[in-house]
Amino acid sequence: MQVLRGLAATARCAAAALAATLALSACNNSPWNQGDEGRNLVYSAMIENTPRHLDPTASYWSNDTAVTYQVYEPLYGYHYLKRPFTLVPKTAAEVVQPKYLDKDGRPLPDDVPGEQVAVSVYDVPIKPGILYAPHPAFARNAQGEYLYHQMRAGELGDKRSPWDFAERGTRELVAEDFVYAIKRHATTRITAPIYGVFAEYVQGLQEYGELIKREDAKLRQGLDPSSLDKPLLDFRRWPLEGAQALDKHTLRIKIRGKYPQWKYWMQMTFLAPVPWEADAFYAQPGMAERGLTLDVWPVGTGPYMMTEYAKDRRIVMEKNPNYRGEPYPCEGMPGDEEKGLLADCGKPTPFIDKIVLTVEREATPQRNKFRDGYYDLEVFERTDTGKSYLVEADDSDEVRAQYKAKGFDFEQYSDVNSYWISFNMLDPVIGWGETAEQRKRNRLLRQAITIAIDWEEYSKVFPKKAGETAQGLLPQGIPGSREGTPEGVNPVTHRWVDGRAVRRPIEDARRMMVEAGYPDGRDAKTGRPLVLNYDYYAPASPERKPEIDWVVKQFAKLGIQLEVRATDNNQFQDKVRKGKHQVFWLGWNADYPDAENFLFLFYGPNAKSVSDGENTANYISPEFDKLFAKLKNLDDGPEKQRVIDEMTRLLREDAPLTFGFYPYASAAVQGWIKNSKPAILVRDHARYLRLDAEQRASQVRRWNEPVLWPLAVLALLGGGAVWLARRALQRRERLDARGRLVDDAPAS
Repeated sequence: MQVLRGLAATARCAAAALAATLALSACNNSPWNQGDEGRNLVYSAMIENTPRHLDPTASYWSNDTAVTYQVYEPLYGYHYLKRPFTLVPKTAAEVVQPKYLDKDGRPLPDDVPGEQVAVSVYDVPIKPGILYAPHPAFARNAQGEYLYHQMRAGELGDKRSPWDFAERGTRELVAEDFVYAIKRHATTRITAPIYGVFAEYVQGLQEYGELIKREDAKLRQGLDPSSLDKPLLDFRRWPLEGAQALDKHTLRIKIRGKYPQWKYWMQMTFLAPVPWEADAFYAQPGMAERGLTLDVWPVGTGPYMMTEYAKDRRIVMEKNPNYRGEPYPCEGMPGDEEKGLLADCGKPTPFIDKIVLTVEREATPQRNKFRDGYYDLEVFERTDTGKSYLVEADDSDEVRAQYKAKGFDFEQYSDVNSYWISFNMLDPVIGWGETAEQRKRNRLLRQAITIAIDWEEYSKVFPKKAGETAQGLLPQGIPGSREGTPEGVNPVTHRWVDGRAVRRPIEDARRMMVEAGYPDGRDAKTGRPLVLNYDYYAPASPERKPEIDWVVKQFAKLGIQLEVRATDNNQFQDKVRKGKHQVFWLGWNADYPDAENFLFLFYGPNAKSVSDGENTANYISPEFDKLFAKLKNLDDGPEKQRVIDEMTRLLREDAPLTFGFYPYASAAVQGWIKNSKPAILVRDHARYLRLDAEQRASQVRRWNEPVLWPLAVLALLGGGAVWLARRALQRRERLDARGRLVDDAPAS
């Protein structure tokens, strides 16, 4: 009986093994929902976190743009294919030229010198018939009353998304929505990083900001200051001289003086329309506590709308059913037609139905998913992800053959962005200093560090993130840049030798350290080691640790001890707003192709820890600020070049940063994504991309074919075990009481 039970168990195990083998043969490693490979949806990654701000007034970080530029539509955009970058109308009917007025309001000619212009007037026609994406903020009943504008505390129930509301509505975009958006930069409720810039130019906005502070104080008088619920700050109540709706579809913006760069601000989401209904909807009790805010659930007229938000996990955008279908461009650059970039000429956009963005905290799984075909674009808003694949292909013939077989062909090019290490100029040790003697010491210390950080070495050690060593702040694609020329060399850190820039020897930096009072990295008066804090905006993951360690070693050349304080981006942003940073890594992607867009990063009134602007170094120099005020009124030409050169000289001497490098750009995009022409300035690219889902499904299946021979071996072993068990059982059944086979027993 015991033998029979054992044989039966053997048979059951063998059968189970065979069943498991058959089940495994139907499995794969896909992270997608079954059948997604054949659907018209795109998968891509977000790095580290979901976006911090999706409110267009607050958003000014590159990973926000994966959403903001797909959901919102400013007045202008850039032509998708043309280079140099060319402004085209988006919600505006045309790109307008300003009218110039003198101090008495009299018209001036178009070529008037900037100092004679008192006001620039932009009268922008808005395209009629543009509709907002469906949203409960617009829902009305049969009497025309808003359904969800008078909600009381507790009425939200379990709602955590606009899609949890039964009714949604829409309305037409009007000029007043842009007026509301401009006024909203004076808000006291949220971060408004560009308020300082806009208040300087938009007529009356500075005074408007003071008015809003007073009115907001009245509204919140007697309320709990820590409460997330705040009464509606309705900007319709207070007019603004510099932003007016002349009629339903005509916007007027008045700018102080002559400011040629204003046209570029009109293509950024800071000038995206904001409907007052959205502010009113989200200001209701309990909304903020549930994450129902513009920072999480944007309301726009763009080709896509947010349909799913899981914090630090994933975001889903779907085609806006109310989008008007702007046509794909029919003109481009030489070679674009041969690359297939004009094949969709005139067809209505967007082409893709759904975009799924998943948060990735580590580079290895992110890259593996792309290599296996499970990410269509490795990182949706990045243009530098292809570089690592190019390096891998150069390093290995086998890898090169694999990538060629998969059709990987990542074009490498220069773009308009930069990375650097900077210093908080408000810090007493590394910043300005309070006395003339301290200012000199600290400046020498910063200059010594700029020599010691060997960016040429960085590009060799980290070829996947390599680039051209920067001599200034302006990449070559920005008018006014002198990169690559003898005139463009930074004399503090380099010398021009035999036709190229050569870094000064480390001995020069060490002599500066002695002069600064820190021989061998120790305070000459106290003997204490110089310890600085390195604030990095991402966790020190295994992928990033080598780079962080490299920076530590650069400071160690001078005997400086660097304490690493790596945090996630949100914590980093909080730290710099409070001025608690010291040495930090930063990068900048151009918003528009003008020197001002880089130089304003060191403009005093934009100091991050003082006025919440984008001057994270808190560099405040009256001489630099005076030149910046002059720069903004100048058209490109010799005079503007002289101003740029002088501002660059000041940055080199004061050294609020160590000019880093201009990274080579190459986006990791699969071959089945059509119409891809990555560029940092073109951030609304989703509507131009087209997916060949049939090609993707075929290639993903081929790239991820299961290795079946181990399963076949398991199946044979399982079958053999079943056969042996069955044979043993049959033999047992043929044994007599004496243990002899019945067929072998002697005859009686």
